[in-house]
Amino acid sequence: MTGQAQNPHHVVIVGAGFGGLETTYRLAGAPVRITLIDRRNHHLFQPLPYQVATASLATSEIAWPIRSLVRNRPEVTTLFASVKGIDAAGRRVLLEDDTDVAYDTLVLATGARHAYFGHDEWEPFAPGLKTLEDATTLRRRILVAFERAERERDPARRAAWMTFVIIGAGPTGVELAGTIAELARSTLPPDFRSIDTHEARVVLIEAGPRVLGGFPEDLSAYTLTSLERIGVEVVLGQAVTECTADSVVYGGKRLDTRTLIWAAGVRASRAAEWLGAPADRAGRLQVAPDLTVPGHPESFAIGDT
Repeated sequence: MTGQAQNPHHVVIVGAGFGGLETTYRLAGAPVRITLIDRRNHHLFQPLPYQVATASLATSEIAWPIRSLVRNRPEVTTLFASVKGIDAAGRRVLLEDDTDVAYDTLVLATGARHAYFGHDEWEPFAPGLKTLEDATTLRRRILVAFERAERERDPARRAAWMTFVIIGAGPTGVELAGTIAELARSTLPPDFRSIDTHEARVVLIEAGPRVLGGFPEDLSAYTLTSLERIGVEVVLGQAVTECTADSVVYGGKRLDTRTLIWAAGVRASRAAEWLGAPADRAGRLQVAPDLTVPGHPESFAIGDT
């Protein structure tokens, strides 16, 4: 019994998002020690990065240090590290600094990343919104666009700076489009002298037949009406075929813009690749009903992993 107390079952959790933290909290009081690994030192409240991107909230209002969230849990060790692989046979998580962490049970809660559907070269021109860094990058781009428009004398170039294009009409795309429109029409007008921010164009492009395609049709219809009421131009059934630093092409048409935002899709992390386990088309691990990874009963995958 003494040996068991000194070496309790070791649970390694990769990812300190909602899934990873919830697992940590649910294990409180269990006879285990926990190592929580994340490549960032903060937990992000994932529904609200768009509020930071549109200057409605400060970063400190949606992100909290992971260590402070588990400071009263002496059995939990937090590691600020990036995972590069898993040695499933040896039950070790491999880190990018060439160290590793042994585990008895592994919980993969690594979430998702942007999916550009085979066009990763578009990412520099159309950044997505998954991290706090993404949110601050987009906030800078959006606000600088208005500043550049304020000083631009050429009407065509000014119009390009004041055209904001969001690709993908899922929840993130809808939230961004609506909030940028409100920013231009309600918040910013008193702050500028040479431009009328009401003239900003917010264009939401969706390849599918409706906004919020994964939601009930009545909610989709209500959302479309609400967006159009505040001036968002919604383009449906037209896929984007090109993104550059100063334009986007969709439905055979080219639109000049200096601000492109990607909200069209996500793919899972590399967890399936790490384990050499089956995955679906989005890269998510295929799991058993108890969330264990087939062939790896000591490993669990949760959330978007």
